[in-house]
Order: sequence, then C-alpha cells, then structure tokens
Amino acid sequence: MSDDRSTAQDTDTRQTAPGETDDPRDYDFRALEKTWGGTWEEHGVFEPSADDSRERRYVVDMFPYPSGDLHMGHAEAYAIGDVASRYWRFKGYNVLHPVGWDSFGLPAENAAIKNNTHPAEWTYKNIEVQANSFKRYGLSLDWSRRLHTSDPEFYTWTQWIFLQFFKKGLAYRKDSPVNWCPKDQTVLANEQVVDGKCERCGTEVTKKKLNQWYFKITDYADRLVDDMEQLEGNWPDRVLLMQKNWIGRSRGANVRFQIEAEGSAEAREIEVFTTRPDTLFGATFMVVAVDSALADELVTAEAREAFEQYRETVKAASDIERQATDREKTGVFSGRYAVNPVNGEKIPVWISDYVLADYGTGAIMAVPAHDQRDLDFARAMNLPVRSVIENDDADPAVSGEASLTPGVAKNSGPLDGLGKAEAIDAAIALVGERGTGEASVNYRLRDWLISRQRFWGTPIPIIHCESCGLVPVPEDQLPVRLPEDLKGEQLAPKGESPLAAAAAWRSVDCPSCGGPAQRDSDTMDTFVDSSWYFLRYTSPGYTEGPFDPEQVNEWMPVGRYVGGVEHAILHLLYARFVTKVLHDLGLVSFTEPFSSLLNQGQVINNGKAMSKSLGNGVNLGEQLEIFGVDAVRLTMLFASPPEDDVDWADVSPAASSKFLARAWRVARDVAEAEESSSTAPDAALRRVTHQTLAQAHELLEQSKFNVVVAKLMELTNAARKTIDSGAGASDPAVREAALVLTQLLSLFAPYTAEDMWSVLGGEGFVANSSLPEVDPALLVADTVTAVVQVQGKVRAKLEVAPDITAEELERLALEAEGVVRFLDGRPVQKVIVRAPKLVSIVPGA
Repeated sequence: MSDDRSTAQDTDTRQTAPGETDDPRDYDFRALEKTWGGTWEEHGVFEPSADDSRERRYVVDMFPYPSGDLHMGHAEAYAIGDVASRYWRFKGYNVLHPVGWDSFGLPAENAAIKNNTHPAEWTYKNIEVQANSFKRYGLSLDWSRRLHTSDPEFYTWTQWIFLQFFKKGLAYRKDSPVNWCPKDQTVLANEQVVDGKCERCGTEVTKKKLNQWYFKITDYADRLVDDMEQLEGNWPDRVLLMQKNWIGRSRGANVRFQIEAEGSAEAREIEVFTTRPDTLFGATFMVVAVDSALADELVTAEAREAFEQYRETVKAASDIERQATDREKTGVFSGRYAVNPVNGEKIPVWISDYVLADYGTGAIMAVPAHDQRDLDFARAMNLPVRSVIENDDADPAVSGEASLTPGVAKNSGPLDGLGKAEAIDAAIALVGERGTGEASVNYRLRDWLISRQRFWGTPIPIIHCESCGLVPVPEDQLPVRLPEDLKGEQLAPKGESPLAAAAAWRSVDCPSCGGPAQRDSDTMDTFVDSSWYFLRYTSPGYTEGPFDPEQVNEWMPVGRYVGGVEHAILHLLYARFVTKVLHDLGLVSFTEPFSSLLNQGQVINNGKAMSKSLGNGVNLGEQLEIFGVDAVRLTMLFASPPEDDVDWADVSPAASSKFLARAWRVARDVAEAEESSSTAPDAALRRVTHQTLAQAHELLEQSKFNVVVAKLMELTNAARKTIDSGAGASDPAVREAALVLTQLLSLFAPYTAEDMWSVLGGEGFVANSSLPEVDPALLVADTVTAVVQVQGKVRAKLEVAPDITAEELERLALEAEGVVRFLDGRPVQKVIVRAPKLVSIVPGA
C-alpha cells in the first residue's frame, strides 16, 4: 500500500469555522476531515488480506435500511462496531468489517406509489446518501464487499436458499388468518395494527384467511433452545431469555376430552396440552379459540348466530391484545359439553378470544382457581371455581386472585397429598392408564410466515401448475427477477399482491410439463434476506452458490455482532434457524452464526426517545457540521457503556472537541520539539503511559469504551503537564505517550488520530500499526497513598513505598501533622495498621 500522504497543515483549502483563525496550530476538524476523508478507502486500508496467515476476526454491524440519511442511533451503533474492528486490527488479527444494505421493504414501495416511480429509484438514491455518510463517519469498513439485498446478484441466492428449504420439506403453504385493512386492501403485520386500526389510514382492521408460505422453524425448536449453551457468556443474558421465552418450550401432557353429542352434532374428541396435568381435577370448563376451525366445528346450531356475531367483534384485536391480562374477558357458550377424563365430570365448552388458535390445538382446559385469566373468565361468566392445591392462599372464588403458591394436591382423588412434581407424574400416569393422554412437550414458537403481498421483495421461486401443482423454478433459471416496468399506482394495494396483476410477468410455461402455469405472486419477508447476508459478505462475488464454502468456514462464525436489542427475537432467531438448516445441508461447518453479540442502547433526548411528535429530535448531520465527526463519535462512546442509553441532553460534544484539540496539540508539540539529549525519560509519565495501555487492553475486551476514553484524557493531561512544567515536549517519554495516545484515540476519533500519527512520523496509517508491548516493570507503582484515620475520619494522607513495613507506616502516621494536631497531646489507645494503605488510630480518654 502507498504511504504517499499529506497532512492537515499541507492543505491550502481549509475551511475555517466561525471564531477560528488560520493559525496551523489551531485544531480544525474540517481540515482534518478534508485531508483524510477517502484516503482509507483509496488505499484499501480496511480490506482484509486473502492470503494472510494471521488469525481471522469478523465484525458485523446489523445492516441498515435505506430510509434516508443516517440518524443518531446509527451514529452510536456503528461507532461501537468500529471500535471492535479497529482494536482487533491492533491485536494483529486479519479483520473483516464489511458493509451492506437491507434494501427491500415496504417504505420503498410506498414512496414509489407516492412519487410515481419504481421502488429501486428511491432505494438506491437513499443508499448512496447513507454510503456517503458512512464514509464521512470514518468507519473502518471494507467497501469492496458492499452488498444490497435488492440486487439480483444477491436475491438469486435468497431464492436458491428457499428452494433448498422447499426440497427439505421446510417450506410449505397453508391457510392462515392475517390482519387485513379493507381500505388499503393489504395485509398488515402485527406491529402495523395500532389499537385495532391500520397505522397508515386508521381503518378498523379485520381478519382474512390467505394461503401463504411458511418456513418450518418449529422443527428446530429444541436445537434453538439447547444450542444457547454455546452462546452463554458471550450474548446478553436478557436476549437469551427473550428467545427462550419466545420459543416457549414447556413440558407437560396432552390430554384428550370427550365431547358429548348434542342435537345433530356428533360426539368427538378434543386434545389439549397442559403444563399442569396435576390440576386436571380443578378443570371446570374448557375454552376454544374463537377464530379456530375447531370452534366453527363444535358450535351447535342454536349457538351459531351468537358465535358468528362474537367472532366478528374480535376480528380487529391483535394476538397481543387478546392475551393481555387486563383485557376484559368475553365469550359465548358453544352449546357443547366435555367429559373430564380423570373424574368423569361434565363441563361446558366455551368460545373466547383469550385463547389463540395457533397455540397447541386451539383449546384449553380451564382451571380457574390456579390461572388468573381462567379465573377472570369464570367470574365474568359465573362458572365454578374449584381449588385443587392446598396452601395458605385465600379462596380464589372469593378473593378474585388465582392461587399460585406451591403446595400439595387436594380435591384430586388419588393425587391428594402429593407435591407438584409427584402429582404431575401421577396425573400423566393416570391418563396414560386410561388411554386419554400422555407426556408431551409443547412450544409457543410458531412456524415462520414468510409470504408478503408486496412488490419490493424477493419473488418466491415457485410456479403453480394445475397439472403438476407446486413446481420449483429450475436453479439455472434463477433469479426470478422483479418486473422493471411497474411503478406508481400499479404498485398500490388492490386486494392482492401487485405481482398478481402483472399478467405478462406471471404467465409462464410449467418447467415440468410445459403447460400453461403462473408464477407465485408473493414476495418473501425481508427477514429472510437478513437471515443470511452475513454469510454472503465472506465472498460477495462468488457465482457458484450463495457463498464460497471455504471462505465462509474460514471467517465464520461472526466474532462480534453489533445491533439493537429490538432485534433480540425475530432477526436473531431467524438467522440462527437458517444457519442450522444450512449446516444440515452440509453448506457450513458451524451451527451458530454469531459467537458474540453486543446490543447498544438508544440515543434519547431529555429522557425520551427522539420523535417528530415530541419535537425532541436531534439531526446527526447538523451535529457533524457543528462539532465534527470525531467529537460526535467520541461523545457517543464516552457517554455510557454501549448497552446503556445515551441522553444527548446530558452530554457535550463541545467538550469532546476541546479534548481532541488538547490531544492533537500534544502531538504537534512533540513533532515540533527539538531532539532531546536527555538519556533519562520522565519515569512518572512512562508509568502513566504503560498503565493506560495495560488498562485499555482489559477495558476494551470488556467493551468498557467510555472508561478507555477517560483513561486517554488522563494520559493527555499527564503528557501536557510534562510538556508545560516538566522535561518538555522533546522528552522521549512524551513522544512515547503521544504515540500511544494517538493509537488508542484512533479507535474513537480516526481523523484526529490519523493526523497526529502523520505529524509524529508514524509509518503508514495508524490503523495498520501495532500497539507497543506493555512493560510490566512500569505497572508497579513507586508509591501508594496511605489513608490515616482518627476516630473514623481521615486526618492525613501519606505517599509511601508499596513494601513499607507496618511499624514504619505506624510511625509516619503518628508523626503526620494532621494527626498530631487532632490528638493535641492525648494518648493513643490503639493503632490498627493495614500496610500499605490504611492506618486507623483510636485515641485514649
């Protein structure tokens, strides 16, 4: 790589901010950004070596959606990943830190409708805006591996992966209810339903059944839970817990209830899953999900009208709203009765919205004494409540509070007197003997709905043939490209996917029989794109598959993955799932994609999330113009540990700028100083330098970036003190301090540090340098501070040798001026010495 570089003082096109002068000794962030901006990419500084024998490390930032320019949240997240990447380079690793865009999605489609354009126009325009901002932000990115998920070169392989899932039986279609906006004529995700209304137009949302594509993630539920052992200690505990709760693996029993015949309705059987089969004797009714096929099958003719009216009233409610504990319980009687399999009791079967159709069988046995939602429903419908656990809780039928305290079984026949675990085993054995149940495992996790009735996404590579059924697009015909002639109102929702109306695009010959057929008109959930993009980064130009197997196995798994905790469940879970499938297909050698995960907090303002409605937004571009890139980056990283929120109202980029100016002037002073004839470098400054270096290593490994910045401020002060009132800038210890300061500062403030490195005569670019070895001898302090207390209050502080004896420390303490003055001639009753740091004196009467 070329080292032909200029420095900030060489340029004659420097922009001067208000209040600045043209003195080259003045710190000018605009001049530094102009000088060094673009040089790192131009020289390929951050491109990893392909034939490098060094150990590899891989850093990935969760890639952005190109909705506009970068915002304050981006500024924090990408600064964090950049520190990790730069630090690993210092440690001698061959580092990959790529960049790309999650560039499919609904906002581009909406913008295209509004502006009468194709979504690609809006998407790629915004990508260029963000790319320029990323480059300005000084990130250590490998731009040669840049990718966009909306490029055919990328989504060819998204489609290929879909086909492998299809062949393996992991991609299938089924009818399922979706949120439907009757005005926009489109499907809405749960997060797009606000208070039962479409977030875009405010229309009441209803439910509609569509035949859609799913990935069978439930086949991997156990592995997704069990493999978390590989991640413990390297992923935040809360993320692992959130995923475990989302998967919701629970052990219990499947129990079968006989439904009695009623009028024209025949007798039948219903199976329910319960984690508490020990409470079967307390089941006093059953509840079936209102939107389930089972409810429609069970309801009697006499009860049907009420049932259908009720079903209409709950269509607008989301699953989250339906399961809320404080939601008023409603329902209708089905007209049918079930028989409790353990006691033969006839119990009513109700229909309600607090049970979900896709949980278990869509039916539950209700034990109101020991489940709060069941109790609330029982009280609302005047149903019986029977306690079957002996404890000190108040009677739930009276208190309205479900009894949840552990105890022993009661009112439960052969289970009476047994503790919880024993009673569960006994209940499972009981239903097993009677042929009405068995032990089982159930999951809250549902299969992944990947169909979207959108245009701007990856087309699903399936052809529908009346003769052959579902036919995969031959792999040599991939990609199935999106039509380029649809735009504007042609993309507006009309009750079906925009692709369904593209007759010329959709009509094809069946690859199997040659007869007339149609392409699938759905596109894939964009989470499919983001579930494997990090694999593509390892070999983005590879044309024989989604990635080069050799390269992916050399770089993966990702050593540090950085992004917001809002992706703790869906994105991360889907990425883990897809990786496991690819492993089973023999494409990768690992089963977990991300060895280490770091979640950053939010950037807020005055204690609240930034939003247009609150008027508390902070414009990143304006902050960069006022204070410069380095000051904004440093402020983000100094404000708090990465996982905590940063309140922009409580921080000071102006103060960060002043610190950077002090550090920059240290390097300038050293560079301009005459060579010293001194053979004895300042020992105190050398100790500070090496202690800072040693502490930085430890702190960076722990991602305590804010503390590292604090240490750099202390080192800057120590160097400045030596320059101004000590041996001066020519002292070799000051040069050593300035070089270490420059290298460590480059993790946070790359423009300032690169200029410091250049004026100090550093070879090449600072990012390619190696940190000096820490001298262990300089980590041992010459003195320590001993605190002297009299009657529990500090009366003196002494600087003493670390190996001082207890006797010598006691003598010095008793002779200390503050102690002598306080004792004022009184005798000393007792002296406790903890050499070398503490002396406690107890005076006599």
